[in-house]
Amino acid sequence: MDHKPLWLEGVSDAIGFLGGALLGFWGGRLLGLDIFAEGYGNSTLGGIVLVGLGGGLGLQLARRWRAARAARRGDTP
Repeated sequence: MDHKPLWLEGVSDAIGFLGGALLGFWGGRLLGLDIFAEGYGNSTLGGIVLVGLGGGLGLQLARRWRAARAARRGDTP
């Protein structure tokens, strides 16, 4: 059994999610939203939403990259 596709799937998902979450975090910081602020004010919740959205979008981009890569190679995703 070849574990390379599973390894690639896990690593690309992790990189996509982490990269997107970091972009969301830094985008929020540029907008003045701080997820680490004390309490759960609008600034904190807005920052948390941006980190979540960024992570989700990064994960979807990683999965689309893998699907496009598999389509070029003639594999099933």
